[in-house]
Amino acid sequence: QVQVEESGGGSVQVGDSLRLTCVVNGRAVGDYCMGWFRQRPGKKREGIAFIDSRDDIAYTAHMRGRAAISRDKSKNTVDLQMNRLKREDTGIYYCAQREWISCSGWIEGGYWGQGTQVTVES
Repeated sequence: QVQVEESGGGSVQVGDSLRLTCVVNGRAVGDYCMGWFRQRPGKKREGIAFIDSRDDIAYTAHMRGRAAISRDKSKNTVDLQMNRLKREDTGIYYCAQREWISCSGWIEGGYWGQGTQVTVES
């Protein structure tokens, strides 16, 4: 059974940084595509950052230049470093593992965590 769990969310101020961590139990994070998503209030879920089994990384426009995804195979974790946070970054952040080595075209499916709340206040 695959379990995905996020941590590191919280309340921060505009301009602050936050690092989210995702732990996966049951499957290696290095063998499949891993992604970070978020759902902001009143909006659909959106992808933020992805890393595939070849360590190719991709960012969507939502946080490009302010977010960095990294993977630690020894700990079986994937982190999302977020910098220069804005109020509009407020939302629930999810980590997920796809059932495929590539991240291309991934919108839904795979194994998902319960999410961690990020609140950015001015």
